Parts: sequence; C-alpha cells; structure tokens
Amino acid sequence: MMKKLLGIIDATTHFVGLHELTSHRSLAALPLGGRYRLIDFVLSSMVNSGIQSVAIFPKYQYRSLMDHLESGKNWGLNRKKDGLFFFPSPKLDVLSNGIGAFASFAANLDYFYKSTQEYAIISNSYTVLNIDFRPILERHIDWGCDITEIQQNGQSLDMYVIKTSLLITLIESREKTSYTCMKDVVNEMSPYTICTYEYSGITLKVDSIQSYYNACMKLLSPPVWEQIFLAEKPIYTKVKDEPPTRYLRESSVKHSMVANGCIIDGTVENSIIFRGVKIGKNAVIKNSIIMQKCTIGENCNIDSAILDKDVFVEQGTTVIGTSKNPLVIQKGTVQGALMNS
Repeated sequence: MMKKLLGIIDATTHFVGLHELTSHRSLAALPLGGRYRLIDFVLSSMVNSGIQSVAIFPKYQYRSLMDHLESGKNWGLNRKKDGLFFFPSPKLDVLSNGIGAFASFAANLDYFYKSTQEYAIISNSYTVLNIDFRPILERHIDWGCDITEIQQNGQSLDMYVIKTSLLITLIESREKTSYTCMKDVVNEMSPYTICTYEYSGITLKVDSIQSYYNACMKLLSPPVWEQIFLAEKPIYTKVKDEPPTRYLRESSVKHSMVANGCIIDGTVENSIIFRGVKIGKNAVIKNSIIMQKCTIGENCNIDSAILDKDVFVEQGTTVIGTSKNPLVIQKGTVQGALMNS
C-alpha cells in the first residue's frame, strides 16, 4: 500500500518569532529533545509508514539540514531506487501562504514526472508527532477524495494527501488558477473533493520561542513522551558515536533528558541536556534547554533559559528567564558574571 505514497516535506517555512534560533539554521534543523531535529519526527513517521521515497524542499539556511540528513542512511533512505531527495528552492523571493508552495515544486517538476507513486503526502517540518499515514491513505482512497487535509480539533496540521497526478496539475496550472499552495486549494471554492481526517495523537507545533520551550518541557512529561517515542515506531536521527554521559560524585539529575557525551558535576532539574555538554561543580540548571557542546562553569545558576550550541557560561554567572518568557542565549556566545552585573 505505502509503495503508492510519495513523501514530500516542505521545509521552506520561516517564523519571525523563532529568529533567535533560526537565523543560522533551517527551522527543520532546529534541535529538540536532546539528540533530535524537528524534521526527524515527520520524516521518521513517513519511514515507519513504509514510505520509501521522500523529497525535502528547503529554502533558508539549509546547510545544517543537509549535514543532518546526509544520504538518508539513518532513516533507511539511502537506496538505489527512490530514497531521499533534496531540492533547495532556487527562488528566495517566492511568496506563499502555506505548506506545499507550488512555485517551489515547479522548479523540480521532473521529480514528480518520474515518480512511480500514485499518491503523495505533503507535510510541514515543524510539528512534533508520531503519526501513521497508512490509515489516512486507505480512507482517502475508500472515500474517493481528491485531497485529504489532516486536522486536529478542527484545525489544519498543514498535512495533505493528494493524488500525484492532481498535484502535478495544480503545479502546472498555478498561474491560471492563482493557487499558490495546498492551503489555497483546500480553503477556496475549488472543483475538487476535499476531505478531512481528524488526528487524535499528540502534536506539538513549533512556531515561536515560547512554543519551542513549551514543546521541550512537554517532552519531559511521561504521557507525552510515551506517545511520541514508541518502540515499534522509533524516531530516527543522525547517529553519533559518543561515550555515555559521566555523572560525577556531587552531581544530581532529576526529571531531565540527558544525551550522550556529557560531563555533569552539578544539579540538573526539569531540563533537556544535549550531547557533549559540560556542567561544572555546584552549577544549578533548572527548567532549561542546553544545546550541544555548551560549557557551564562552576557555581552558575541557570533557570528557564535556552542556550544554543557552543555557549560558554563563565563560573559564577546567573542566567534567569521565566516559563512565560524564556531567556535565549545565541549560539557561540560567552556569558560572564561581569556581563550580568
């Protein structure tokens, strides 16, 4: 069944409210959950649903996304037939109101012409979920739908099932119809049969600093964790060979996610610690997200903060935000006690 389905991930979205974390990376490559990137969730869902051909359409700052995905090996997509395809947008000024921008697809029409899959799933890259697309396709076919929009509580998840031939028609006729993306076709009076599918699982949309922080904190909740990270449908990511985290004698870690390669000599509570982080003696980290290879000096106090990669916090420094306004420290910067005084 799923050999009939082509996976398309629109990674062109840029939210102004996330600029502090996406000025140097694609939104799809935003780190989340200690060792994952945002795109891992929908990409893994496609692979777990049996989809063997996936096309990624990025637009801005996509070098880190390419580095993360590589050949698609970690998702089983490094294959001679089908596999993972990467199509950066040649036009940065193309305007669209939603996911599935036809102008971006038009630059790579040959890919759609050559695809053997009868149907396509078009998805955003910024929703954290673990979804099975198989029952959605089955109902789409059984009901005779032209387009099925996946929703939750009546709100669009910006995911669509469509016949590949119809998608090609929409791309080719975009100038005549004025349809710029899938949202236009679904929301306007179109001649197509539009169906909706109500998804009842956990979804976490990341479109602002606050929603990113909230999503990270929700992943620490067992009921949420258990619906996202399933043994039978794992979330795949880029594999890195790193040693286990080392917990020194005075360390204390509670209700937190800690990735490999860390050295912890302080206190960590209700936080997410990415790979290769070093936390000094008597440092206290609470309600925070500490990204890869950050170094926290001794006697530091960090609460309700988001530290991007490679941040260095000098000993004795205080970094305090709130749950409603988490403080963001940008990549590669140095935070010192004198700077905060």
